[in-house]
Amino acid sequence: MAASTASRELLSEGVRAVLHGWPVLQIAVDNGFGGVYGEQKADWMVDVVQQYFHDNADLQQYEVEDFIAQLMDQEFDTVVDDGSLPEVSLSLQQVFSQWQQGALQQLQHTIDTLNQKKGQRAKVKAPPTQSEEDSDEDTQVMECESSGPSVSRTEAPPPQEEEDGWTLVRKRK
Repeated sequence: MAASTASRELLSEGVRAVLHGWPVLQIAVDNGFGGVYGEQKADWMVDVVQQYFHDNADLQQYEVEDFIAQLMDQEFDTVVDDGSLPEVSLSLQQVFSQWQQGALQQLQHTIDTLNQKKGQRAKVKAPPTQSEEDSDEDTQVMECESSGPSVSRTEAPPPQEEEDGWTLVRKRK
């Protein structure tokens, strides 16, 4: 029984490492998208995702993506459209698969690797105000900083205003 409890805790730690290392969830929690209980919701997501894997055998990647996207939308009012859902879903499936096969040392190594990446927090800083900027531009730009080595600093395409008045912001390439 003790081994089972320890392995379940290791699985929970793995799911936590994947979700808490995900920049989208970090930004949502740090900026209060989930309200005052954002951190508690992020911890709750760990349990819910873990239970989702236990309750559903042989999950496909798109099913995990849809489930996480739905949780982010409902709990954090966030639509994940940055292309990171497939990566997060794949990582969660890998963690669960390692746990299910009993490869606990490999799972611990995966967790350690994910926790090292977790130290590289995504940061969002507000654009300077008009008085600070002395510019006549009407657009606002958010700059994202990351301490990760693989971040490229290329110019993002300018936002495009759609017919319905919404501004479409595209991912950098």
